[in-house]
Amino acid sequence: MRDSDSKITNLLKNCKSMTPQEAQHKIQELSKELEQHNYNYYALDHPTISDFEFDKLLEELISLEKQFPEFLSQNSPSQRVGGQITKEFKSVKHQYAMLSLSNSYNEEDLLDFDRRVREGLGITSTGLFDEQIDYVCELKFDGLSISLIYEQGKLVQAITRGDGVQGDDVTTNAKTIKSIPLQLTGNFPKKFEIRGEVFMSRPVFDAINKEREEIGDALMANPRNAASGTMKMQDSAQVAKRKLDCFLYYMLGENLPYSSHFDNMQAAQSWGFKISKEAKLCSGINEVLDFINYWDKERFNLPFDIDGIVVKVNEYKQQKNLGFTAKSPRWAIAYKFKAEQVSTELQSISYQVGRTGAITPVANLKPIPLGGTTVKRASLHNADIIEKLDVRVGDYVFVEKGGEIIPKIIGVDLTKRKEKTEPTQYITHCPECNSLLERNEGEANHFCPNENECPPQVIGKMEHFVSRKAMNIDSLGGETLVQLFNAGLTKNIADLYDLKKEQLLPLERMAEKSANNLIEGLEASKKVPFERVLYAIGIRHVGETTAKKIAKKVKSLDVLINASREELLAIDEVGEIIAISIAEFFGIEKNKEIILKLKQAGLQFELSEEQQQGGSEKLKDLTFVISGVFTKHSRDQYKDMIELNGGKNSGSISKKTSFVLAGDNMGPEKLKKAQSLGVKLINEDEFLEMLG
Repeated sequence: MRDSDSKITNLLKNCKSMTPQEAQHKIQELSKELEQHNYNYYALDHPTISDFEFDKLLEELISLEKQFPEFLSQNSPSQRVGGQITKEFKSVKHQYAMLSLSNSYNEEDLLDFDRRVREGLGITSTGLFDEQIDYVCELKFDGLSISLIYEQGKLVQAITRGDGVQGDDVTTNAKTIKSIPLQLTGNFPKKFEIRGEVFMSRPVFDAINKEREEIGDALMANPRNAASGTMKMQDSAQVAKRKLDCFLYYMLGENLPYSSHFDNMQAAQSWGFKISKEAKLCSGINEVLDFINYWDKERFNLPFDIDGIVVKVNEYKQQKNLGFTAKSPRWAIAYKFKAEQVSTELQSISYQVGRTGAITPVANLKPIPLGGTTVKRASLHNADIIEKLDVRVGDYVFVEKGGEIIPKIIGVDLTKRKEKTEPTQYITHCPECNSLLERNEGEANHFCPNENECPPQVIGKMEHFVSRKAMNIDSLGGETLVQLFNAGLTKNIADLYDLKKEQLLPLERMAEKSANNLIEGLEASKKVPFERVLYAIGIRHVGETTAKKIAKKVKSLDVLINASREELLAIDEVGEIIAISIAEFFGIEKNKEIILKLKQAGLQFELSEEQQQGGSEKLKDLTFVISGVFTKHSRDQYKDMIELNGGKNSGSISKKTSFVLAGDNMGPEKLKKAQSLGVKLINEDEFLEMLG
C-alpha cells in the first residue's frame, strides 16, 4: 500500500467516530481554511504553511467527504484535483459581449487615444493645467481570455472568449486552477461576472517541456498555446497537473460596489481573486507613457509572458459616455510592445496550398528563440516579396513576430550571404496536384486552378462549407473532414449529404453517438437560409456580407446563374472582380454538378416567402448609422430592416449619411459629428414610420 493510501485509511478510521453534524462542521472548516491558504499562496504570494501541511489538510478533507458524501460540495477544494471527463464543451452565449481592444504601437497612437477620450467627454485642452483623465494601466497577459460568473459568492460558470459573442463552457477545468476562487469571502455582489486571463507561467512551461523531452514527446510551442490547449483537455485531472494560473482584470454586473474600475478590482482582491499588483492608477496620459516605458524593459524579468499594456478609463460614468464601436470599447486601448527581431539561417522554402488555391511560400528556418517561443517557420507571403527582399536559401534573414504572433521575414543580412547562392525561382506547378499555377493580373498570389481535385482545396472548401457562419455543422470538424476525404467518402461538399451511418462507424474515433450527431447536423443544415448557403459554396471573393446583398437582390440561385455581367454589376458591393469570379464559378461544369446535387439534397437555394414578401425599396439610396440602445427592436434587427428595404448600413457618420437612427445613450462623439455635418437624427418611432 502506498503512503498516501495508508494515510487516507487512517483518516477514514478517525472519521467513523464522528457524527454527521460534526463531519459537516469539520468539512466546512477545512474547506474554508484550505481556500484561505490557496488565496495566500496564489493571490497574495505569501504562503503561511508548507506544501506538506497543506497536503495533509487536503487529505483530511478528502477522507471526510468520502465518508460523508452528502456533504461534498461542487466547490470543495478537493475538486481542484480534477478527475471529471468532459467529452464536449457546450457553447454558451455571453451575457455581455467579450469585445477585442483596438491596438496601438507608438506614443502618437496613445496621445491620439487621449485626445479622442477628451473630445468624447467634452474636456477641452487649455494648456499646462488641463483636467487629467484617470487611466488604469494593466499588464496585457499572453494567455486565454476567460469569463467567470459568480452567484451568492460561488463560481457557477467559466466561459472562454470564443468569437466574442459565445464561448465554450470550461467550468470543470477552471475549478482546477487554484488562483480562481470557488467560494468568495467578504461583501461581494449577489451576482456578477469577472474576466481575466488564464496563463501558464514560464517556470511551469519549461518544467513540462523538460519532462516531455525526456520521454520523447513533442515539445509544446509556447505558454500561450499550452494554456489554451490545456483548458480544452477532456480530463480535468490532466488540467490540474498543468498548474495553470489566472489574473482577473475586469468586472461586470448590476450592483458593483464602486463607481470606478480600479476600486472594484481592489475590492475583488479582498474577496479572493488574484489581481495583478503591477496594475496602476495613472493621472493623465504622461503617467501612462511612463508606465509603458518602464514595463517595456522590465517585462523580461516577469515569470510570465506579456505582450503589451492595456489602458482603461477608470470611471464607469466616463466609460458609459464614451461607449463602444462595433468591435471595441472607446474607453480602452491595448499598447503592443515592439516585436523582437532575430537573425537566423533560411534552410529551405516550401509552398502551402490554401482553400481558394492561393499558394503561400513558407520559410523553413534554423530554430531560434524569439519572443518566448522557438521559431522554425515564417511566412514569405508571395513571389513579389521574395523578389523584393531577394531571399535565397542559405541566407541569414531577419525575423520578427508581427504583432507578437506570426513570425515574418523582414530582410536579409547581406554581410553573411554565401558565395554562389542562386536567386529563388518561384514554383510553376502546384506542390499537391502538379497543376500549372496561374496568376491573375493585379493579384499578388499564384493560384492552383485545380479547385475540385487538389486535396488541400477540396478539404478547405469543406471546412469553409461547414463553418459557423456558413452551414454551421458543429459535428464536422477539420480532422473528421480529412478522414472522410482520405477514406474516399467525400470528394466535394455535395458528397457530405450522401454519407450513411454505416460508412462512418469504421472511421477512427467515430462512435455511434458521433455518427448520429454528424448525420443529424447535416440534416439540420438543410434549413440554413439561402444567403448563408450562397456564402458556404465558396465563390471566390464572395464574403458573408456580399452574399447577403446578392441573395436579397437575385432572390434565387437560378437567377444568379443566368445573370448577365451588367445585372451582376448593378448589385450593391458587386464590382468587376466579383462579377468575373461569379461568372467563372458557374461556368465550370463540375461546380454546376455540385450545385445540382446540393439542390437534390434539399438545401435552400432561394429566399423564403417571408423574406421575399418582407422586402421593399422604401429605403433605396439611403445610408443609415445606428447608435445607442433601443427598446422595440435590437440593433441587428434594425440593420436587417434597413437592408431588407433597400437601405445601406454604415459604421461611421460622413457627408453621405442620410440618417442616424439614435437610441438612448447615443455615443457623444457620433452625436457631435452628426450635428457638425447636419445629418438628421431619427428615433425608433420615426424610423418605423418610414417603413409604414
